[in-house]
Amino acid sequence: MFSVTDTVNTVAQLNVTTFLCGILTDMGHGSGTYIQPTVRVPLSTGAPLVEATFFARSGQFLVEAQMGGRMVRAHLSDRGRLTDLLVPGARLLLAPREEVGRKTAFQVVAVYQGHDLVSLDTQLPNRLVAAALSLGALPQFSRYSRVQREVRLGPHRIDFRLSEGLDTCLIEVKSVTRIIDHVAVFPDAPTERGSHHLELLINAARNGQRAAVVFIIQRSQGCAFAPDEEVDVAFSRALRTARSIGVEIYAYVCPVSISGVTLGREVPMFASLSAVPLELRRDGCAG
Repeated sequence: MFSVTDTVNTVAQLNVTTFLCGILTDMGHGSGTYIQPTVRVPLSTGAPLVEATFFARSGQFLVEAQMGGRMVRAHLSDRGRLTDLLVPGARLLLAPREEVGRKTAFQVVAVYQGHDLVSLDTQLPNRLVAAALSLGALPQFSRYSRVQREVRLGPHRIDFRLSEGLDTCLIEVKSVTRIIDHVAVFPDAPTERGSHHLELLINAARNGQRAAVVFIIQRSQGCAFAPDEEVDVAFSRALRTARSIGVEIYAYVCPVSISGVTLGREVPMFASLSAVPLELRRDGCAG
């Protein structure tokens, strides 16, 4: 477990805003109290974000938007369909980009759906989890002192490998943006790559290694999480198999604002959308 001083120094390299809030518990044995850190990662670095109006998605990774009476093109990193979010007239947040050789002058950062700001940066969840691990904000992983990112396993990479001596844990992080009846669902498009990641974790668990998937819901809405069988049956089945043999599944609602995305509350996972209680789907978190 990192000390508070060590974690602040480590996370400073990730450009993370950290708040030390509310004493949660006495750690016992005369060691005093544990302060639970709240972790927030900025949406973008560099120039301030600018607002634009979505016009069209002219390619999987290309968006056309109106800004101040002119049309601009912006790169989109999210591979999902996003048909519920990228609708004509939707308000976008774009980050100016001036890198040499870049084909677009902007990067799509987020989109508003009503009053809810939804991040469309698929790398942001990894940065958030990295910061949370460094700060000990995910207590189920706090016993590991070493964190490795982008670990190669065969032809694929796993987002994190944690270790403490011979004790290791593999973690894959997934970005979630879609909500159906108060339930966050994944994937938004068929993901063969996602299924391969689950197979790696399943094999690791079968061999006695600890493994986990962390779904980061990049918006303030969502009372539960479930895989979307209508979009990808193979991924949904693989996730259920993974859970049944011991791969740990976690899902967190992470509110997004102009200042960044914040690690929020954990929500329950269900095997499918149809398994979510009717009152939760109907009434939301108050149900």
